[in-house]
Amino acid sequence: MPTDTSSGALPARAHLAPVPGEPVLDVVIPVFNEEQDLGPCVRRLHDHLTRTFPYPFRITIADNASTDRTPEVAAGLAATVDGVRSTRLEEKGRGRALRTVWSHSEAPVLAYMDVDLSTDLNALLPLVAPLISGHSDLAIGTRLARSSRVVRGAKREFVSRAYNLLLRSSLAARFSDAQCGFKAIRREVAERLLPLVEDSGWFFDTEMLVLAERAGLRIHEVPVDWVDDPDSTVHIVSTATEDLKGMWRVGRALAIGTLPLDRLARPFGDDPRDRSALPGVPRGLARQLLGFCVIGVLSTLAYLALYSLFRLGAGPQLANAGALLVSAVANTAANRRLTFGVRGRDRAVRHQAQGLVVFGVGLALTSGSLAALGAATADPSHSTELAVLITANLAATVLRFLLFRAWVFPERRATPAKDDTR
Repeated sequence: MPTDTSSGALPARAHLAPVPGEPVLDVVIPVFNEEQDLGPCVRRLHDHLTRTFPYPFRITIADNASTDRTPEVAAGLAATVDGVRSTRLEEKGRGRALRTVWSHSEAPVLAYMDVDLSTDLNALLPLVAPLISGHSDLAIGTRLARSSRVVRGAKREFVSRAYNLLLRSSLAARFSDAQCGFKAIRREVAERLLPLVEDSGWFFDTEMLVLAERAGLRIHEVPVDWVDDPDSTVHIVSTATEDLKGMWRVGRALAIGTLPLDRLARPFGDDPRDRSALPGVPRGLARQLLGFCVIGVLSTLAYLALYSLFRLGAGPQLANAGALLVSAVANTAANRRLTFGVRGRDRAVRHQAQGLVVFGVGLALTSGSLAALGAATADPSHSTELAVLITANLAATVLRFLLFRAWVFPERRATPAKDDTR
């Protein structure tokens, strides 16, 4: 699978049509020193897929630098079981294994599961069906849904729930279970998403899901029955430490806008009305107004606080200009990212320059209001100054939104595709 890092949004999701002679699903099993469990696991999975999966499939064993007989067992399975292949990596890391295999697979749906088969295999078809049908981009098994049935110790239960709670609070994740070893992704999504994922270990799953969710991709969750493997070799403390480092790195990248998530944008479905704006109905106007108003309220409060602070050592005009400049830069950055959905550093300087022009308009309105107040009253009170500034800022805010929407962040319309009528 070639890595596509070009710009441009993903195409609309479509139902996957099987290609004769090629697998629709490639299930990867990452392993490290699993010579005892690997054979029974692969044969059980192969038997299940043969009986229940309606499309051609492949099972890929990804050996993570094992030091026991795992490579020999994997090679033997690939030689004797139809639809099984093996690959060897000289470095450890579940994320590295998945990235390597998924990046070279031609199957349109890519999945993975842990070698212990802790997850009930009856959830495999419900996991990948939404990806085959074109409904979703990624799919995950969740052990934390109410209908999931899970057997595991109190320590692992606490760690899992604490980890997902931390994800929700720190990275605003909405998916319920980041670390369940039971996931799938459409290949064209993986082509764009994997180059953005830096981690090569256990945090790989989480980083992939957070970036996919932030880009607006659809993540399907499947409640699973899951039984803990008491012989698991995962080291909780070291894994948790690396996960915390990963959260900090991803959170920082999202905060400063260095990730080109626009490459992962999806259009709406195959309804032609969803592919272009309806006449006379501005697309996204309500959402943009809501975001702009929230940011505007916060900016106004910050502006008034700064004005009061600057007023302690400067005249009203200088204090107004300083407070408006600081709040305008922050306002432009917040509206760029949150209201109009512009990510990354591309044209960021230009947007700030245009925002300063808009700031100039606001400065003219507020400064003019202060000048008019000074002409009308020789020594106005501070509360009167604030009242005049609030009124002037309301007028400036309406004008700012119109200029932002029409000039600074205009909606980019895709060129409509030609109708190929046969």
